[in-house]
Amino acid sequence: MNPAEHNAPARPAGARPLHADAARTLREWTAPDPAQDGLRRAYLDHLDEHPDGMWKACRAGHLTASALVIDPVGERVLLTLHRKLEMWLQTGGHCEPEDATLAAAALREATEESGVDGLALLPGGPVRLDRHSTPCAVHLDVQYAALAPPGAAETVSEESLELRWYRYTQPADLAKLAAVADDSVLRLVTAARHRL
Repeated sequence: MNPAEHNAPARPAGARPLHADAARTLREWTAPDPAQDGLRRAYLDHLDEHPDGMWKACRAGHLTASALVIDPVGERVLLTLHRKLEMWLQTGGHCEPEDATLAAAALREATEESGVDGLALLPGGPVRLDRHSTPCAVHLDVQYAALAPPGAAETVSEESLELRWYRYTQPADLAKLAAVADDSVLRLVTAARHRL
């Protein structure tokens, strides 16, 4: 083993395929506006500069995958009261070595955190991107939307304090949502509504 290999940071098994999928997903994604396209390019630059940019261990920041769970029949979105951050958010989190794709990571996180079986991601790839600081590092979040099946029942996971459905179709509904969720969640809800 040469010294460069010995000093290289350890990468989880499966790192290269997920890294490659994330880069492909971002290259192929059509951003809805110039600001989102700027984030898309920044995410691609991050992946080019950081072979470990998919993993929590990358202190310069890392890609994460999230999904807004939507009940289209009830015109509701499911938010989780995050245990560590104590904020109402969409489901999501860090990529894991077993995730074959970024979309699979978002779907896994949504299923784990919501307890809802049978979720299906909306077609068309990511809904939007959101870069934000967290206690562990900067998260370069790739945000999807997932449809819940009819009659879906949520179950609180160990990562959540609570799960709650919020209506999203009327101005009064959005005002209630804005009272508990931050702007990034509201932007995701708006973008997902346009995708439905």
